[in-house]
Amino acid sequence: MRRKYDQSGEGGMKISRFKIQNSIKAPRDPKYCAPHSGLRTSHFPGGFTYVALLVAIVIIGISLGAAGKYWSNVMQREREEELLFRGDQYRLAIERYYMANCPKSIGPCLQSILPQSIENLLSDDRFPQAKRHLRQQYKDPMTGQDFELIRDQLVGNRISGVYSSSTKTVIRTTGFPDPYQSFEGKTSYPEWKFFYTPPQAPLSSGSGTIRYRNLRK
Repeated sequence: MRRKYDQSGEGGMKISRFKIQNSIKAPRDPKYCAPHSGLRTSHFPGGFTYVALLVAIVIIGISLGAAGKYWSNVMQREREEELLFRGDQYRLAIERYYMANCPKSIGPCLQSILPQSIENLLSDDRFPQAKRHLRQQYKDPMTGQDFELIRDQLVGNRISGVYSSSTKTVIRTTGFPDPYQSFEGKTSYPEWKFFYTPPQAPLSSGSGTIRYRNLRK
């Protein structure tokens, strides 16, 4: 019994030593590493990449926002130029309509009136052959809608001009051409009023001085 015990004991010792030696000599397999070791060796680079990606996204977002604002201002400035052109076309058309009965007159025209509607500017039927004072009915470039009309209550609510109804803040505040120098310093587009003022006719007073009255009907 003792011999068997010694053999089994010695055999058991050999098996234990073999397991210990194998465990010492066996290479470390990353998949059997402790959880905290795995975090140090494999997850740190991924985390760093994630943070760098977030920073890049933020930088790109800021750049796109700045670029978007820049191009928005560029487009608004172009629409302002178009507003000046179209508004001036209406003003000139109203003037041509008013002066149509006396084109060679350099003073007040007793037979002239302002248009009642935009259609009068597109087709002036006061003559045997209708005249066209406005090339087309331009839209407000700031809103894409029709222009607001300026009507003179003193002359039968007739049209004397147009303006934009846009609520945006004006970008251009200086450098306007001669007919529109009154736009200087204006901050809203409704303040850009494109209107025609007919000439005034002189009237002599009892004191010999000259007074003026409006001949619009």
